[in-house]
Amino acid sequence: MHYKAEIDIMPLKALLDPQGKAVSASMNNLGLPEVTEVRIGKHITLNVEAGSKVDASAKVDEACKKLLANEIMESYEFELTEA
Repeated sequence: MHYKAEIDIMPLKALLDPQGKAVSASMNNLGLPEVTEVRIGKHITLNVEAGSKVDASAKVDEACKKLLANEIMESYEFELTEA
């Protein structure tokens, strides 16, 4: 079966997010002081061929751990749907 994975990768909350800080600071200059604590991450979509949803999930998890996310600095979560 074909599955589509939607992966969100974000910096760990305990770490500084320089991009998020810069955008957050700029919000006030744009007249949007209500927008605060911006965090910027990555969104990745990919397709997986697997025999079951459990197998597809394991493959996506392995891809995240081995290549897509740096677990020292980032966390990730994903959602699988049939493609």
